[in-house]
Amino acid sequence: MLYPSVDSLKNKIDSKYSLVSLASKRARQMQEEGNEKLGTYVSYKPVGKALEEIAAGTLMKEKQDESTIYQDEI
Repeated sequence: MLYPSVDSLKNKIDSKYSLVSLASKRARQMQEEGNEKLGTYVSYKPVGKALEEIAAGTLMKEKQDESTIYQDEI
């Protein structure tokens, strides 16, 4: 992957795991619904498009509510 670079993406998202998770969820959403947030893309594939949206700042990770307790934490 040449564009966007991993270093520029790491400035937007704190960890590689979060980056991969966010990009894969957005790529799946684009495949199923077809809604694109940017006017033009360099990449043709949905994962590349999702990474471009993260690099552009149009796609961001949501803050997790600290008070939420998940089933596996009980």
